[in-house]
Amino acid sequence: MSGSPHVIRGSVSLPEAELMWRFSRSSGPGGQHVNTSDSQVELRFDLARTEALPEVWKERALERLASRLVGGVVTVRSSEHRSQWRNRETALVRMASLLAEATAPPPRPRRATKIPRGINERRLRQKKQRAETKRGRNGRDWS
Repeated sequence: MSGSPHVIRGSVSLPEAELMWRFSRSSGPGGQHVNTSDSQVELRFDLARTEALPEVWKERALERLASRLVGGVVTVRSSEHRSQWRNRETALVRMASLLAEATAPPPRPRRATKIPRGINERRLRQKKQRAETKRGRNGRDWS
């Protein structure tokens, strides 16, 4: 594995001890080699039981990833590389970014602002003008 821990955000990173790995044969190209090597990687992380995430983040992630969880466990698969090592890297990066997204604070609520009067008046003027243009197009007066 690479020496750098996979940071989720700030000082929080994926705890190596809580990651569950599974390797299986990958489909796709690779010739005879693909039939013998377990290059597909499945990385599982028990989100419901982890102690590595702050409680607030954990609740947020459990809520946002509810559709992806199976018994509180989130799973990420990677099989695009022929090498197991590169698939492990990809899976780790995917898991870290998934958790970073799921634990992000909600966006600040939008403050409604008043439309300046001048802008509104200009819009209405242009609207009237357009209506006039279109009214002038019907062919009743032409004969």
